[in-house]
Amino acid sequence: MKQLETVRGPIDTTDLGVTLMHEHVFVLTGDIHENYPTEWGSEDDRIADAVQRLHGAYDAGVRTMVDLTVVGLGRYIPRIQRIAEQVPINLMVATGVYTYDDVPFFFHYRGPALNDMVGAQVPDPMVDMFITDIRDGIAGTGVKAGMLKCAIDQQGLTSGVERVMRAIAKAHLETGTPITVHTHPGSRTGLDVKRVMCDEEGVDPGRIVLGHSGDTTDCDHLAELADAGFILGMDRFGINLDTTFEARADTLIEMVRRGYTDRMVLSQDASCYIDWVDPAAMAALSQWHYTHVFDDVLPYVLERGVTKEQFDAMLVEVPRAFFEGR
Repeated sequence: MKQLETVRGPIDTTDLGVTLMHEHVFVLTGDIHENYPTEWGSEDDRIADAVQRLHGAYDAGVRTMVDLTVVGLGRYIPRIQRIAEQVPINLMVATGVYTYDDVPFFFHYRGPALNDMVGAQVPDPMVDMFITDIRDGIAGTGVKAGMLKCAIDQQGLTSGVERVMRAIAKAHLETGTPITVHTHPGSRTGLDVKRVMCDEEGVDPGRIVLGHSGDTTDCDHLAELADAGFILGMDRFGINLDTTFEARADTLIEMVRRGYTDRMVLSQDASCYIDWVDPAAMAALSQWHYTHVFDDVLPYVLERGVTKEQFDAMLVEVPRAFFEGR
């Protein structure tokens, strides 16, 4: 048993229950809403809608949700606190930086960016910022981050992506806080995560969830990553852009058949509101609720050989073991 930080305070890992490991409450772009408030609408209405949707998730059986909204995705903890006060779900928040390419402009002339100018290795301020979020709380709210988050997509290991990865790794080694990495399995970016974060920085791959692993049907590659020790995030059910629901579910079934139930976690990467997609288009993608795993995935995989015990393990036992570091 171990204590974990949530928006309302610490809980024991025994209290996690059914855990969705990769979700968002809101995904927002910088200061767009302060400058163009009609795009956001009523703050109270947005919060009320999120509360309603999270109650729906709780009614479906969800007890804990990891909100992986970090810098670059519009993290604003006071808003999440208002929501957490009104829902029974444990909401865990994250720290990190989300970029596929360069670091946010704030970091351009700070830390390692100054190495050549000063002729010495300058520590990266991101590391201390992440550690502060974990140990002291985020932006004076008292809410402590329970996860670290970074990203690498099909653009690959750009200098900005690599810098964030190494800062995340250092913060993890200092605090023990586990990591989720947004990956692009079609480009095999999980192998970049292994080289940079594990082989070079020393992170145990068992403390890393490789997000969006279900975006590929290449089960041999997924098995390679699982055998290396990573946890595979099968977490985009309901997002059928570059693949289909059936392809995602069939990949999950095949990985269970191969014996990797204990290396996978489930989720939807859903959000109540995403500001960079037209709401009508978003509704067509069905990314407006947190129950696809139960409504669609569960019956599909049960009909094709996955047992209820295996399904429950990926929602309860694997997340708990991951957070406990075992």
